[in-house]
Amino acid sequence: MEIRAFAERVLCSADLADKLSPVEEPLTDNDPGTGCEIREPARTPNLVFAPRRTAPAMPKFGALKDPAKRAIAHHIMANHELQALEVMAWTLLRFPDTDPQFRRGMVTIMADEQRHTRMHAERAARLGLNFGDLPVNCYIWKKALSFENVLDYLAGLPLVFEGANLDHSLEFAEAFSAAGDPRSAALMRVIHQDEIEHVRFGLKWFRKWKPETLSEWEAWRKHLHWPLRPVKARGEVFQGEARRQAGMSQEFIDMLERQTPDTE
Repeated sequence: MEIRAFAERVLCSADLADKLSPVEEPLTDNDPGTGCEIREPARTPNLVFAPRRTAPAMPKFGALKDPAKRAIAHHIMANHELQALEVMAWTLLRFPDTDPQFRRGMVTIMADEQRHTRMHAERAARLGLNFGDLPVNCYIWKKALSFENVLDYLAGLPLVFEGANLDHSLEFAEAFSAAGDPRSAALMRVIHQDEIEHVRFGLKWFRKWKPETLSEWEAWRKHLHWPLRPVKARGEVFQGEARRQAGMSQEFIDMLERQTPDTE
């Protein structure tokens, strides 16, 4: 299967089963095509992006003792994972001239995003809520539309969204455990381990392509588009060891740990 065809299926098929269907081997990249820009992914009516402020907010951790609130949390996170998958497909189609090894690596990461979407959707269903029963937001997707090149993508999605999830995934794991839901907690710990590898992948290529005259921190800041900024790349409980495992330098980790809304 051509990488381009896989990306088109993820982005242009409205059917969720198609979006989450694994890439078909053997994987080839003989026809990456020319850059195209798609303004919105195809989705079934119940998963089309809802108008601003109509999707439910993430429940507070203390509310997760209620199974219905845990179902909402998984529903929201399933949509986050699906948006990440769609943004990755968009990146492959928008910037087809990137290194073939990068493109193949992206497909591997996308397989994880497909699996994460299924995991959250299945857990939500177990808790009584089918994926698509609630309105869904478009926050990650809309931010990706500002990416003008692959460095913007790497700065934004792997190093902000997935970087923040190094913290958020374990925060939710602890909250689900406290709520008496070990299955949801275990799911979040699996995702945490995957996110370490995703951040490692993004950091590897960011280092490879950033200007030599800029430090990693300077290059990262340069390629962030508002409202994405360093403080958005961390959660409340900072996981320094996870970032070391992902290959971040201690200097970068220290700079990131110091970020608060007051530093902006």
